[in-house]
Amino acid sequence: MVLLRSIATVGGATMISRFLGFIRDILIAAILGAGPVADAFFVAFKFPNLFRRLFAEGAFNLAFVPIYAGLVEDGDKEKAHALAEQALSVLMWSLLVFVIIVELAMPWAMIGFAPGFIDDAEKFDLAVTLTRITFPYLLFISLVSLMAGVLNSLGRFAAAAATPILLNLCLIGAILLLTPVLESPGHALAWGVAGAGVVQLAWLYVHCARAGVVLRPRRPRLSPNVRLLLRRMAPVVVGAGVYQISLLIDTVIASLLPSGSISYLFFADRVNQLPLGVIGIAVGTALLPLLSRQLRAGQTEAAAHSQNRALELVFLLTLPAAVALVIIAHPIVVVLFERGAFGPAQSVATAQALAVYAMGLPAYVLVKALAPGFFAREDTATPVKVGIVAVAANLVLNLILMGPFLHVGIAMATALTSWFNAGALALILHRRGHLVLDGRLKRRLPRSLLASLGMGAALYFASLYLVPWLDRDALWRVGALALLVGGGIAVFAVLAQVLGAARIADVKALVSRRVKP
Repeated sequence: MVLLRSIATVGGATMISRFLGFIRDILIAAILGAGPVADAFFVAFKFPNLFRRLFAEGAFNLAFVPIYAGLVEDGDKEKAHALAEQALSVLMWSLLVFVIIVELAMPWAMIGFAPGFIDDAEKFDLAVTLTRITFPYLLFISLVSLMAGVLNSLGRFAAAAATPILLNLCLIGAILLLTPVLESPGHALAWGVAGAGVVQLAWLYVHCARAGVVLRPRRPRLSPNVRLLLRRMAPVVVGAGVYQISLLIDTVIASLLPSGSISYLFFADRVNQLPLGVIGIAVGTALLPLLSRQLRAGQTEAAAHSQNRALELVFLLTLPAAVALVIIAHPIVVVLFERGAFGPAQSVATAQALAVYAMGLPAYVLVKALAPGFFAREDTATPVKVGIVAVAANLVLNLILMGPFLHVGIAMATALTSWFNAGALALILHRRGHLVLDGRLKRRLPRSLLASLGMGAALYFASLYLVPWLDRDALWRVGALALLVGGGIAVFAVLAQVLGAARIADVKALVSRRVKP
């Protein structure tokens, strides 16, 4: 399995998903705007995803993948398959009980999740109803995440990477087909979320079966490997739980701010998620099983090389993306979202949050690239300790910044604490001798920064001439943004080549069958 090819596979699928996600968000913005129904739906969408990151993508998957990948590397397919089935059973039955309990207690849960809605009875009741529709998605997507871990450990990344595409297709279909027949667009989107969980689960189950891994639910049993899994999960559950509490606090605070604040942050985060998803998720997804297998085989030099190349790619792609999002945040938001119920005032508020979120973009992705360095070595405690401190700092900064900066203050706190988190993880890995920057990375990092700043200067002056285009019709707006984005990419590509931040050979390496150190 070649790291860059794996990253390219996951990143390519994620790029398609993000493109469809933008279409989805454009439709949502046009139909819902940034008002009460939009706020209620975004809360309903965030609620199951908050617990998904805890149960599936957080503690469970990060503890499961190294054990499963290790058994695969040892050639013990029977034990690997038994672990997958046992883990599936434990996850499925535990979450089924949890979903039922939360469904029954949803009004009380909503008081804790969005207390700012209490003063608006209609908005509160709508949020409760929509969240009851979306919450079963937690069960389906958690099983999807486990099956994705199985396929990724086998070096099969494409099917798992494509699952978000199915979610976006389901939501687009719900907006277009269900909105006319249901009570509100919010109800249509909520049912789209629930249906997407079923579709994603069926998709990955079929692909697991094609890979020779047919997973059948069984009676939960605490085998030695399941006990090991649960022991390794424990510290990650604490850390993931603390991190989810941080996200919960962000939502709680945003619900107390003026109406629309949750929506501004949601739309800004969606744009910021494009590079984060394409780069960060791709790097983290591909790197964890690769490092796990290399370290299990005693290939420490290969593991160090993989870590350095992952960091090099992160900086090469996130630095220009962050600079571009800061410089042209407003044109991006205007072109993507300003239509229908989403007006100029909403564009300004969303662009402000986007520019601040973008300042932390390299840090968000670095965390994804650095965390596998701990998890692949079966150290789940250290990232948790760092995360707890980061969450505490985030809470303090939220309380300080929300007053003078409103929703932008929440974005500021997120960006600052992400840099702290990434810096602390890198320092600890370096002190342990697990992260030693090689000569190639040391040479290319400052050159990537210079190329990004040069591109930013070009974008700034170009935007001054193209801003009047944003006041014209849609074709002129799209043309202005296309010129800015295309010109920015071209300038960065030239500067990166001239300064030595990247070489044409690096692009060829993405499609080669071997990547040499």
